Amino acid sequence: MPSERLAIAQVTPFALEAANEVNEYVTRVSEQLAQRGHRVLVIGPSESSGLVRDSRRTLRSTPERLLEQAQGAPLVLGVGEVLPFSPTQRRASSLPVDVARTIEDALTTLPLDVVHVHEPFAPSASSVALRHSRALNVGSFHAPTERTLSTQLARPLTRLLFGRLDARIASYEATRDLMQRFFPADYRVVLPAADVPLARGDGLEILMIAREERAALRAFLRALRLLPPDVDWHATVWSSRPLAAPATLGRAVRERVRFVDAREMTQAEAEAGASLIVLASEGIRATPGVLLRALAAGIVPVASRLPPYEELLAEGRYGLVFEPGDVQTLARQLERLLSDATVRAELRSAGSSLREALRWPRVADELEDVYGSLVARRHDGRSNARVRRRLASRPLIDVDLHMHTDHSHDCATPVEVLLSEARARGLGAIAVTDHNEIAGAREARAKANGIKVIVGEEVKTAEQGEVIGLFIEEKIPRGLTLQDTIAEIKRQGGLVYVPHPFDRMHSVPDYEHLLDVVDEVDAIEVFNPRIAITEFNEEAVRFAAKYRIPAGAGSDAHVPQGLGSVRIRMRDFDGPEEFLESLRDADIVRNPASLLYVQALKFLQTKAMPEAARRASRDRRVRRVTRKS
Repeated sequence: MPSERLAIAQVTPFALEAANEVNEYVTRVSEQLAQRGHRVLVIGPSESSGLVRDSRRTLRSTPERLLEQAQGAPLVLGVGEVLPFSPTQRRASSLPVDVARTIEDALTTLPLDVVHVHEPFAPSASSVALRHSRALNVGSFHAPTERTLSTQLARPLTRLLFGRLDARIASYEATRDLMQRFFPADYRVVLPAADVPLARGDGLEILMIAREERAALRAFLRALRLLPPDVDWHATVWSSRPLAAPATLGRAVRERVRFVDAREMTQAEAEAGASLIVLASEGIRATPGVLLRALAAGIVPVASRLPPYEELLAEGRYGLVFEPGDVQTLARQLERLLSDATVRAELRSAGSSLREALRWPRVADELEDVYGSLVARRHDGRSNARVRRRLASRPLIDVDLHMHTDHSHDCATPVEVLLSEARARGLGAIAVTDHNEIAGAREARAKANGIKVIVGEEVKTAEQGEVIGLFIEEKIPRGLTLQDTIAEIKRQGGLVYVPHPFDRMHSVPDYEHLLDVVDEVDAIEVFNPRIAITEFNEEAVRFAAKYRIPAGAGSDAHVPQGLGSVRIRMRDFDGPEEFLESLRDADIVRNPASLLYVQALKFLQTKAMPEAARRASRDRRVRRVTRKS
């Protein structure tokens, strides 16, 4: 459980007024979390124009007061109307622009600790929230069906979108296994709750909730035809929409089965009178939420042997099972339960221990554990007050934390030229970070005159991209794992600085690998002018902000003309401890040179120019710098 009270947004992709398991989950956990002192917002599309209008007005006028209103009870924000794709799927075919803009306004304005998105498949309110969130992101995946996943496989951006998740939750083991097949990652299983009253049914009333595919209903009715005529039973088929009895249903069965819908009674009322429930899904639309409610109500289930059902029934401990589509076995299991009150009593008694776990406070406990583990990874509390006081009187200097010399394979800038250009551009300190080499940085430090040089190295790891070590003295070999490279930087007393962390054009650690080492990262480069797509820099800004990691910046100059195109204005420092403390309060000053211009110069100096001409040009630049000195 987190020691502090958090600001949490729970985001549903469904209209807030829609009755479904996801919305029930969001509502109940939000109530539990609010009762524990957290400030909770529930965000989702709405069919109420009044709620949408009021929510947008509040976001425009007093967004800073929203979280105050969310104390004690969840505050609901309707972000616009989303039309369902179909009555059964209840997903949007597209997301209106005004909905996306309202979500963006909310998540970029409000100081949230956690954004918890549910079923964040695109296009939806949840996927938009994940795209714009600047908080720690938790994603819950509920339904263990492939139908929703199949629509995402043609969208490789979904993988990148899910990459923004800091923690992933699956409602069932079957959901976890399915998600790992399509989107491999670690998923923590948090079983939903079903806090419903015990059923009053003590007779032989069989219930089927017709939320499954038509084949399940046909299998159920065929099994009823096979029951011996001397066995006493009655059955109810409940549906949220009107559902008529099939014309082929024989008279003997028709007289014992009633078909009802939500106009006549609620699902809870149908469950209250049942003693048995049948779930005959063949896997197309398995509804484990119905089984959870049955177990919580003390109704004995007979379910097809599918992963979500078999998982909840614990291999028949809490109910009877049959193979999907096996009508004969379904009929025999029903006959066994209808004929033997002892078996019914034993199964109902066995479920009593499970019922204690099927309560919403337990779900809230587990979610708080997830949130708390993420919050604990933020770099809060690492500031050193003693060092901060010492730095307060120091002058401000401009620093460039990322550059290369001709000791890098892709750079032709001599050390002398680099130092001269740094002084000319008013830099007080530079970090020389050649690729897999520190000789250039050490040479620069030895020749520096009036400028501070941080010895660094941009190390290529085995498979997880590049990482920079600052304040190191020994060359770190390329090809180590990310963890081993970081360990070597730390062994030398250096600082771990992650360059261009989300630039897909560079070799970078993916989000999951970065999460693995976030505790060891000292600083993150949030602006690099050589990154062609600005969204990559923005993603780095979000990552640094959510984990409260000091933000750095550097020109990544491979030619002198790019030096200092972005710089950090910070207090003068001495050594890594003072540097890191000074970086916490630094300002990033952007004066980017043309990316096309500096890239063209780099190409001319390192690729197009013949080797002899390049050496001659280098010698001329060194002589020119020497004469000026």
